[in-house]
Amino acid sequence: MTAIYVILGIVILFVLYAISVYNKLVGLRVRKNEAWSDISVQMKRRYDLVPNLVETVKGYASHEKETLSRVIEARAAAVASTGSPEQQAVSENMFTQALGRLMAVSEAYPELKADTNFNNLSRELAALEDHIQKSRRFYNGNVRELNMAVQEFPSNVVANMFGFDRAEFFELDEAEEAAVKTAPKVQF
Repeated sequence: MTAIYVILGIVILFVLYAISVYNKLVGLRVRKNEAWSDISVQMKRRYDLVPNLVETVKGYASHEKETLSRVIEARAAAVASTGSPEQQAVSENMFTQALGRLMAVSEAYPELKADTNFNNLSRELAALEDHIQKSRRFYNGNVRELNMAVQEFPSNVVANMFGFDRAEFFELDEAEEAAVKTAPKVQF
């Protein structure tokens, strides 16, 4: 009879543990999704800002049509991208590089740099880039926590039982990392 109570006690402890781990995994997944939503909001704000920035630059640098076209195309591709964080990161990296070229073009036009609208837009863009970087770090931190819980023993047993998978990090590609580390050079 005591063996039955011991087995029943072990089963009850396992069930309670599984419930606890399941709830932790659900919480981690929700926090990861919330963090991704924050990145999406910041990127949407940037997408909305860029057309105004492009129009301002157009007035001063009309012969820079290729650069402006690339920015517009990269923005359209980034807005249209709704895939995984890895797929979104690819389109975001292209968009960020195009924005870097646009800002480099602005360095060649002193009258543009003195324009109040351009200065306000570029300050707002810089602030948005900071928010996006903070959002990326927050998202990647939540992904790290979820991935650790999904992979570590014994929580990986519960994660596998209930179909919890690892999440993808939102990372810079090598070209964007290099662009962040070095200032762009403008040559005409």
